[in-house]
Amino acid sequence: MTVQPADGLSPAAAFPDPSHDQWQSLVEGVLRKSGKEVSGSAAEEALSTTLEDGLTTRPLYTAHDTSPDTGFPGFAPFTRGSRAEGNAAGGWDVRQRHALSDPARLNEAVLGDLENGVTSLWLTVGGPAGVPVGSLARALDGVYLDLAPIVLDAPADLDAAATELLRLYGERGVAKSEARGTLGADPLGHEARTGIEADLTAAVRWARVCGAEYPKLRAIAVDALPYHEAGGSAAEELGLSLATGVAYLRALTAAGLGVEEACAQLEFRYAATADQFLTIAKLRAARRLWARVAEVSGAPGAGSQRQHAVTSPVMMTRRDPWVNMLRTTLATLGAGVGGADSVTVLPFDHALGLPDAFARRIARNTSTILMEESHLARVIDPAGGSWYVERLTDELAAAAWAFFQETERAGGLPAALRSGMVAEQLAATWAARSAKLARRKEPITGVSEFPMPSERPVEREPAPDAYAEAPGGLPRVRRDEAFEALRARSDAHLAATGERPKVFIAALGPAAAHTARASFAVNLFGAGGIEAVHRPVSVDAATTGEALAASGASVACLCSSDALYAEQAAEVVGALKSAGAAQVFLAGRPGEYADVDSYVFAGCDTVAVLTSVLDRMGVA
Repeated sequence: MTVQPADGLSPAAAFPDPSHDQWQSLVEGVLRKSGKEVSGSAAEEALSTTLEDGLTTRPLYTAHDTSPDTGFPGFAPFTRGSRAEGNAAGGWDVRQRHALSDPARLNEAVLGDLENGVTSLWLTVGGPAGVPVGSLARALDGVYLDLAPIVLDAPADLDAAATELLRLYGERGVAKSEARGTLGADPLGHEARTGIEADLTAAVRWARVCGAEYPKLRAIAVDALPYHEAGGSAAEELGLSLATGVAYLRALTAAGLGVEEACAQLEFRYAATADQFLTIAKLRAARRLWARVAEVSGAPGAGSQRQHAVTSPVMMTRRDPWVNMLRTTLATLGAGVGGADSVTVLPFDHALGLPDAFARRIARNTSTILMEESHLARVIDPAGGSWYVERLTDELAAAAWAFFQETERAGGLPAALRSGMVAEQLAATWAARSAKLARRKEPITGVSEFPMPSERPVEREPAPDAYAEAPGGLPRVRRDEAFEALRARSDAHLAATGERPKVFIAALGPAAAHTARASFAVNLFGAGGIEAVHRPVSVDAATTGEALAASGASVACLCSSDALYAEQAAEVVGALKSAGAAQVFLAGRPGEYADVDSYVFAGCDTVAVLTSVLDRMGVA
């Protein structure tokens, strides 16, 4: 007899509780049908996915994966949030980034943002990419400084920019107790970007000023973006942000500030990527790790980390940039669920230059939709209790702590930067990831997968680069860079000749036999800007030579089933070579087919293949 619960809802009451062993047994059966003879835990491991930092995503998580010490929001170890109320009271702070040197244009942009949902401003001040310090007042004309927090990015002009901002607060009647934002002092982040040895004197001085006179204004930004943009993994980004924060704590406490006072001067900045679960876990792990630092520093109550999440510049693509809207939506979702206090959504055209008004509108509306229409902020810790997220948070925190300790053993972050240790570690990580990108194990939609070689490029006004004249810092990478170089070669060929480089798709047999591999080949060659000509739909040894000539291509790719390859490949390849094909590919795993020059298949080094094809075509 089935016993009904008090609420009358028991959808699983009539079924016995399965065990983990029973589930593994069913998995074994499924894998056996696919040709894999594995049993027990090996069956589960066969369905697992390996991530960076030695992390593994398993196919099933249970209550045994629950972390025992997540606590409650607003209490140590702050895994579940820095504040007891989380973002439920009013959502996260929507922080828009602006890097314009013209104060009039900047003023128009910031007023438009503030009138349409943005709640704080992140401004580049001074240098080649920012508004001049003397024009900051004009840029902020009409901005209610007591309502809109200001975050400065002024690495070259920190003293002048901070002085001017505080002067504006006083001039416009903003009480010192109500001035909010961050002065953005980050000398170690500036060293990471430029290679110029950091001097922490100014950062310490401004921290003392803010601590004594401006209780809601923070002086220092612990920016982990330089490490993310250099190709670092999530654990490396976290570990280096911890090392940065600890270096600042040492400098501030040495100058006479207490640990709690010093912690209150720090705001941490992290990248949010389209991997939403990793982003959620990263922000949760960051709070937990900083709570541990505060605890061992003697101030466990000061471990409430203030977090600013920025959608990843590394993931933004220059081709098919509209897809970036989807990437930033996922990243913002991860940042919101992960408990970020402030979120900056980079416009979809960020990689192309200065964003236009439409791009800024979409960026700010991304947060608005997630908060107001998806109600994402109404739950204080949406990820709490997710066995997968809890386990991923634990594992990521452990990996990040290990890298943080390695950095400390190297003498701390300043020493690790100057010895080259950080650069070497990040370069190795990026090299491994680049290999995955080249093989399309990590697909880039619109670039390495489903490209559109005939798309019209989106053009934007070039954005000045604040670090263009500082080649001594860490590199800045993008996921699309290898494919972008290939597409640039195709663009140059188009400009010079009026047409794209071409590959002829020699499909054998009926559509049912060749469609899958023909679609694969069109996709693969398109990633290099090579136009695939699939006319006629099907060829044989008698017609392929004429079809190749009509296509205007000097390279061909054979596409069909293994059975038809065995019957026709040798003759068709011979006909292609006789008709003048300089290079013949076959879509499928490498086999013994006479005169086939190379093979394209899932997992092949696509960048190497496309580079060789363009080289053979003479596309410079």
